[in-house]
Amino acid sequence: MKKLLIAAAVLVATAFTASAQGVMVLNSETVFRSVQEYNDALTSLDQLGQQYQQQIDNAFAELEQQYNQYQAEKGYLSQTTRTQREDAIINREKEIVAYQEEIFGQEGELLRKRVETIKPIQDRVFAIINSYAEQNGYQVVIDIATNPTILYYAPSVDKTQEIISLLAN
Repeated sequence: MKKLLIAAAVLVATAFTASAQGVMVLNSETVFRSVQEYNDALTSLDQLGQQYQQQIDNAFAELEQQYNQYQAEKGYLSQTTRTQREDAIINREKEIVAYQEEIFGQEGELLRKRVETIKPIQDRVFAIINSYAEQNGYQVVIDIATNPTILYYAPSVDKTQEIISLLAN
């Protein structure tokens, strides 16, 4: 059984080595960071995210102030007025949380803007990578930016700089 497993492993390693000429490695993070339009888009999106976060922080600060004022006046208010103020505070908190979800949620405004802004750049980069791989006979492209399980690769298969050069043209 051991001999069979070892033979299978050697066969797989040999097959992989024989087809290794069809493997291309690149670091997509380095490629994208070389595109000024991408960097500008990220900066713009970060600034937009900070503006949204500031609006939300301000709304929560106002809510906290409203709550503190209510707590200070609570003893002097009638039960009806207390209930109304508590309901108003709770409703305002729900509004702020809903707005926060609308902006930062999985289907939020910031994610839609990110897709709208970054997707055309990604499409252009991926098209160049695909074209390069096809023209040079590569069957597999491995992105080392997101794959921590790559233990070793020969520098000759890293085509990051070639892709960056093509993008610059």
